[in-house]
Amino acid sequence: MDIYAAFARQHMRLYGSTAQHFAAVAAKNHAHSVHNERAQYRRAYSIEEVLADRPIAWPLTLPMCAPVSDGAAAAVLCTEAGLRRLGVQSRAVELRACTLGSSVHRHPDDLEQHIGRVTALKAFEAASIGPCDIDLAEVHDATAVGEVIQVENLGLAPRGEGGLAAIQGHTALGGRTPVNPSGGLESKGHPIGATGLAQTFVSPVSTNGTDLRL
Repeated sequence: MDIYAAFARQHMRLYGSTAQHFAAVAAKNHAHSVHNERAQYRRAYSIEEVLADRPIAWPLTLPMCAPVSDGAAAAVLCTEAGLRRLGVQSRAVELRACTLGSSVHRHPDDLEQHIGRVTALKAFEAASIGPCDIDLAEVHDATAVGEVIQVENLGLAPRGEGGLAAIQGHTALGGRTPVNPSGGLESKGHPIGATGLAQTFVSPVSTNGTDLRL
């Protein structure tokens, strides 16, 4: 959490974001968790309640941080013929792209070379889509600032405005691009090794649009 807190302070220094921006992300995710019966925590928080909760590493408070949880994940990857044979077409999510990357040499403040940004651009290119085509996203939010960074890496909000998007309701259910409708790792839990694969599952909230996970 101290590393994520350092990322948060960097974001504050570079873009003028505040603890309230990160609290808005956490409050949004906890509000989403109320609708997910499989979430570890299903309590809604206001922004003020998030800010007033127990401090972990400034500016992060407890509701901004994911719990380390028990959990498992599995996925079945198959062709269209396989889907028909299994009779699960209605539950299927089309895999449009899968990209991998490792860290790159960059100045710490050069977030355009962040591995999340680099791989997101590759994924968009491989899938022949762009940020404007995304209707729903599940992103890694071990802390609220993690979501802020990844939302910006995906181009779902301008650089420096990931937290502002939460305050304005753009990343909430009913907003422009709902992010972490499952409640995110802050609410549903973070089983570490199972987390990434679990985030490829269809969200508890149905959507007919394109679903890109990072």
